[in-house]
Amino acid sequence: DYEQKYTEAEPYKEMGDGGRIWKTYVEESIKVDANQVADWTDALDVLLVFAGLFSAVVSSFVSQTYQSLLVDHSEVTSYLMYESINLQRAKDENISLSTIPRSELAPNSTSDPSLTAVCVNGLWFTSLTLSLTTALIAVLTKQWIHQYMSFAQTGGPRERTQLRQARADNFEAWNVPVIIGLLPVMMHVALGVFLAGLIIFCARSAILSWESSA
Repeated sequence: DYEQKYTEAEPYKEMGDGGRIWKTYVEESIKVDANQVADWTDALDVLLVFAGLFSAVVSSFVSQTYQSLLVDHSEVTSYLMYESINLQRAKDENISLSTIPRSELAPNSTSDPSLTAVCVNGLWFTSLTLSLTTALIAVLTKQWIHQYMSFAQTGGPRERTQLRQARADNFEAWNVPVIIGLLPVMMHVALGVFLAGLIIFCARSAILSWESSA
């Protein structure tokens, strides 16, 4: 009962800083905000942990597969050594050197990655970008929430009421609750994109393995 908990202000001063209405508003808003913020914080903490682990996993895949987009210098060396051996053998056997086919690769060869490599790396880089973006927005949102709740330690009841309402209006104007709700969706999209790339990668690996054993 707030009428018993807080003394009534002097006549004509009900809307002053010591008014019962402000003290009641502050106490009730703290209770409501605390429950809402606790839910948001728990969700963001779980999301940050998952985004961090997921980003680490995707990074390990990307660090291996992005090399397929570059020129494989070890393969270039192998081709050149094979050509050199053939030339030396042709010279020893008095065979025309013009009959020896040129190497398909040279030191100045440019990268010509396969469509599969481009698709897989594109999907995995997209997934990593979405995951890191989600983590960044989650960190910024936690800072916004911390700043939002700081009204409870500032000024008198009337000032705290005005500050809290202004921040609540700004939260709604910036669609912070909507942003928090969209963060899990972004992680789901990142996971789906990664799995799509993983399926393509595994399918391609299986086809190459089957062709080499056939």
